Amino acid sequence: MILDNVKTLIKNNIGKYHRFIFHGTRNQNEEFAGTIIKMYPAVFLIELDNGQIKSYCYSDVLISNLEILE
Repeated sequence: MILDNVKTLIKNNIGKYHRFIFHGTRNQNEEFAGTIIKMYPAVFLIELDNGQIKSYCYSDVLISNLEILE
């Protein structure tokens, strides 16, 4: 998968509710659910159920640090 494919995937899922798994350091995994709300040139934003907003870069998806589950 290349970066343009990741951006297309994110663009196609704006406004859709998904579950996500973020694989952090030292095998710390965080699972959460939310909606992709906005794209910027280097990052995209996810709004969680509690109203919190998280930002991730496209490379997080590219290198599988962030998984988008259906």
